[in-house]
Amino acid sequence: MSDNTGKPAEAPQPQDPIRPPSPKIKDAYGRMVPDRTSNRPFTNWSEWKAKEDARRADVARQRKEREERIARGEEPGPEIVDPTEPRDLTLIDLVKVLVFMLVATALAGQFFVGSPIWGYDGKWTNLRTYWPQDSMKTFSEKQLKQFDGTDPTKPIYLALDGEVFDVSAGRHTYGPGGSYHHFAGVDHARAFVTGCFKEHKTHDIRGFTESQIGSLNHWKDFFRTSKKYFKVGTILHPPIDPNSPIPEDCKQGQKDPGPPKTGPKRSSGEF
Repeated sequence: MSDNTGKPAEAPQPQDPIRPPSPKIKDAYGRMVPDRTSNRPFTNWSEWKAKEDARRADVARQRKEREERIARGEEPGPEIVDPTEPRDLTLIDLVKVLVFMLVATALAGQFFVGSPIWGYDGKWTNLRTYWPQDSMKTFSEKQLKQFDGTDPTKPIYLALDGEVFDVSAGRHTYGPGGSYHHFAGVDHARAFVTGCFKEHKTHDIRGFTESQIGSLNHWKDFFRTSKKYFKVGTILHPPIDPNSPIPEDCKQGQKDPGPPKTGPKRSSGEF
């Protein structure tokens, strides 16, 4: 047999008895292809693209109509927003990202080390660091003596090279019977560095070596940055007679150990 062109007609392809013919669907290019599982990703994308193009066209139409209403002086209605369009990062977005990072960091710390702040235990965990007292107080030596811990109704203050710190949180250490009670209510800065607790009950640091000055600064930093203790003011001392003798070292002949590497500790490890 032949068709109208005189060419012999193609014989119909025999059907596979095991696989029946699949229905035809259009692909992304408009071609008719078999509706098979292997073709589905491409046909699904084609369907999605067609719907997305229609949606964007509808958004463009609504925006155009809104602009026309504005041009006519009519109420334009709410702004047409396309959620798929990129937008500028706002302050709220930055806050959300920051909060997410903080929460994630806290959860990770709790999971790995059992602490949301990763075991940190310094001054920044003390609320007094952010809400200090309205003003620092100035004490005389007599006034400071009232806060040596003998009166349980009063806080315990310790002075060090003119700075006064509240050490009430360490009452077991700085209160009566404590190993550092002799530092409460006074400024014995010299003894704090030299360890001559009986001989150097004074704030006089004349003659200190560079290493001893470093040790003194270490102690001051210890109390300034402590989570438990905080600064409450300063102390005014009577002037020291420059002609008076410098206190003698109770450990003459011993090598200066240099600045300590840690703060004061009790045998139990508590400060």
